[in-house]
Amino acid sequence: MEKNTFYNSFDTERVSEEKYDETYRSTFQVDRDRVLHTPTFRSLQSKTQVFWSGEYDFYRTRLTHSLEVAQIGRSICNFLNSRSDLLSDDYFIDSDLVEAACLSHDLGHPPFGHAGERTLNRLMAEYGGFEGNAQTLRLLADRIFSASKTGMNPSRAFVDSVLKYKTLWSELCNGADKPHNHFLYDEQSHYLDWVFGGRDFPAEYTPGKMRDKFNSIECQIMDWADDTAYSLNDLADSVRAGFLTIERVERWAEENDCGVEKGTPVGDLLRSIRGNRVELMAGNRIGRYIQSVRIEADLNFMSEVSNRYKYKLVVDQGVQSETHEFKKMAYDLVFKSPELNQLEHKGDHLLSKLWDILGNEKSPYHLLPADVADELKLGETLADRRRLLCDFLASLTDGSATRLYKRLMVPDFGSIGDLIG
Repeated sequence: MEKNTFYNSFDTERVSEEKYDETYRSTFQVDRDRVLHTPTFRSLQSKTQVFWSGEYDFYRTRLTHSLEVAQIGRSICNFLNSRSDLLSDDYFIDSDLVEAACLSHDLGHPPFGHAGERTLNRLMAEYGGFEGNAQTLRLLADRIFSASKTGMNPSRAFVDSVLKYKTLWSELCNGADKPHNHFLYDEQSHYLDWVFGGRDFPAEYTPGKMRDKFNSIECQIMDWADDTAYSLNDLADSVRAGFLTIERVERWAEENDCGVEKGTPVGDLLRSIRGNRVELMAGNRIGRYIQSVRIEADLNFMSEVSNRYKYKLVVDQGVQSETHEFKKMAYDLVFKSPELNQLEHKGDHLLSKLWDILGNEKSPYHLLPADVADELKLGETLADRRRLLCDFLASLTDGSATRLYKRLMVPDFGSIGDLIG
């Protein structure tokens, strides 16, 4: 295999020492392949992206979104590796590593989209919270192949590539106020230490947004690929679903003082709706967003340890402004709509009721699948058991959570042969 001097043994080290044949697959190809073959990844096909999975065949799910992000991430790598004077044929950003990060970035998200994430965080408020990105780390490092006790035994660079947030839950707690998102679980602090080889953050990297901006180049690429995908492709789904009509978009543009001339974001969207060419408009802009990036040298406390921290991704300011405009439109016209709020209310109700029923400490968890119940019984503290119950609920798809709720609550639904969970 071709030698890439961009990465060193610090980057490729795994959580636990492991031997495997590297003559035909690199360390990062192994990371990517292991993700692809997990049931956790497959379950994303039935988890909400914007609209509930199963509503119609053409709406994006977490799985199709992740595949699109992976394609965009690889393309960004190819663009940078071919255009940047800071990279070369034997010194380049590994597209397999970036693809692994993109495929994995939503693994920890629960059913019912961000509404489900907010519900589980509320239910876990006294036990360390719930956060989709923190749950992704928990799956990769601890839970996907739980018998190994090391998850999928990921490499350091791979763990770091999905580590968007580097602040612990307790560091963001302020008295009775608990953080809503963007944190790691307190029990994950050792992975944070491991990622940086035991090096502490300098004082200027204060907890919260300042620290969370400090990401490896692969994580930065994954994050921009994610932004690109959901700021454009989610718009296309919203048009198909009837939320973004010509009248609604024109009214929103007027209220927000946005231009609608040819070449402006909103103007091009309106023309694409009129011509039934929204997917083409999104595809063309994805290509432009991919080519709007460059890398610059960066100096920090990790840049001498790993080349992954020697560079930062710079995105054209005009393109960033476009994505903010598209995301604000989607928030105002789609996510704040009564139709989506009704679905979110339903998802919150389902998860809350399942939490109350399945987590009843007075029962021996007899309503849960046997392997889940057995593990819960071994939990030493209430917090341990709550975290394991949260793992189970987060692992459910939209459909399996709904079926389990109906099986428990609706008298004439279900049979003895139904799958549970």
